[in-house]
Amino acid sequence: MKKTIYIFLISIFTTAFVSAQELTWHTDMGKASEFAMQEKKPLLMFFTGSDWCGWCIRLQKEVFQTKEFKKWANENVILVELDFPKRTPQDDTIRAQNRQLQNMFKVRGYPTIWFVNPEVNSEKQINLTSLGSTGYVAGGPTKWIGKAMSML
Repeated sequence: MKKTIYIFLISIFTTAFVSAQELTWHTDMGKASEFAMQEKKPLLMFFTGSDWCGWCIRLQKEVFQTKEFKKWANENVILVELDFPKRTPQDDTIRAQNRQLQNMFKVRGYPTIWFVNPEVNSEKQINLTSLGSTGYVAGGPTKWIGKAMSML
């Protein structure tokens, strides 16, 4: 009986820990900006070609899917994925939003990551103040996070 209770408790704590380490990637820039302003965190905007860009996939595997990055991201930023897929269907509104942001930030290659602070101006519009940009950084999550922290 005791073993059953211990196993049950361990599985509950493991599930809670794993779900606490999961990331939320927003695709709606307006909603992500609202969250960022409420939580007083900058946005990490990830411009990616999720289904065709080899460096984007590599960045996901080597950095974004690691426990170190997940912990850091949950504490420091609001994540926004701005995807430019070739094969995966995408909503027209999201596609238009992503193209507009790509042009605004002059993104020419993938992956590109911009860190920005959203702020509401006097006309009730959201302004994005850039903090810096990066891309793929070799060396795993520790090196990538170090580069990101230098901009924040």
